[in-house]
Amino acid sequence: MKLKFLLFLLFNITLFAQDIRSVQLFNPQTNDETPVIGFDEVLILRFDDLSNSSNIYRYTIRHLDRNWNEDGLFFTEFATGSLNGMIDDFKYSFNTLQPYTHYTLTFPNDKIRPKISGNFEMIVYKDSPSKPLFTRRFSMMEDGAIVGVNLSRTTDARRPGVNQRVEVQALGNSSALMQNTNSVSLNVVQNNNWNVALYGLRPSSTLGNRLLFQQMDLAFPGNNEFYYFDNKNMSYAFDMVAGAETVENVNYTYLHPVWAFPGNYQFQPDVNGAFYFRRNDLGLERDPDREADYSWVYFALDSHKTDKEIYVMGAFNNFQASPENLMYYDENAKKYLAKIYLKQGFYNYILATKNDDGSLNFGEINGNFWQTENLYQAYLYYKPFGSNYDGLLGYGEFRTPVR
Repeated sequence: MKLKFLLFLLFNITLFAQDIRSVQLFNPQTNDETPVIGFDEVLILRFDDLSNSSNIYRYTIRHLDRNWNEDGLFFTEFATGSLNGMIDDFKYSFNTLQPYTHYTLTFPNDKIRPKISGNFEMIVYKDSPSKPLFTRRFSMMEDGAIVGVNLSRTTDARRPGVNQRVEVQALGNSSALMQNTNSVSLNVVQNNNWNVALYGLRPSSTLGNRLLFQQMDLAFPGNNEFYYFDNKNMSYAFDMVAGAETVENVNYTYLHPVWAFPGNYQFQPDVNGAFYFRRNDLGLERDPDREADYSWVYFALDSHKTDKEIYVMGAFNNFQASPENLMYYDENAKKYLAKIYLKQGFYNYILATKNDDGSLNFGEINGNFWQTENLYQAYLYYKPFGSNYDGLLGYGEFRTPVR
């Protein structure tokens, strides 16, 4: 535990050497963290550079297979335009204690435009794409199938934590679905979190131009509703914020502790792990892109000490376990604590434990309940006839609670 604490301190000391924070890649029509678009839609990329400089960053994209692995396609096979583009739309922060430069990119654009569907990765860099500042996944969708998703409760004595069953139907909009049935497979993801996903599902049956995915093992842990906090106003304690202060021109936000191992499900509205930047000063809504400030946010978990690592996770950190969001145990307070530097706004988060094999468990701390309202996303892939890539024929999602 001493080593973990030293890593925690070291990460905080070196934080500002990284500079890039608050990365978002989203479809503005859905206004959540779902980076899936059709060919007539766009994605918005946003991020902050805490060095407050006027750097010109570059980006490129690469095509991936249905399992997010490299497929070896050349750039000219999956996109038109230049091999890389510039991100030169930026503006400086205003009226904030933390100075930063806010960058925005609308994609696709005249510089780079995908010409086939499927999975992609956007790579943002300064000097070379082999040394990325960050990467983000996104998908281009064809209009080849209507994908319907439904959810029901399931019980399995062998897997008591698996309690939500997903069923998917794909109805062909064109001949592409039925002509390529042998190559069709489905990936299902929970809450935009690719740590909680099922890959490579084959149709269980076919009815005319309709494919059914009704496997009994197409099921997920229900987990629990996400924790949340709102520090859009950092002058006083607000929603789930126990206290706030500014010391030597640095903001601090202290959250109410949450409890481990809940015995019963308790409903609370959430946004399925998403986050939104906001600043509101005494009822006056500010421009969050350049006027939302930064704060050290202190997370706390009331719990006895365990032998597993616990991470604070959400779409805000791409559901990735890192030294920054690793909690450490305070023996005196009998709490797990974490300290993360975040742009102010509304956040969902969840606490995950790491298993011995490196996988993450999102229900061990928070509990698993069939009533939990989750977002389920179904990606229908196929290999177009005569092609050497995996395309995304259709996409569907389910946001309604289980009844």
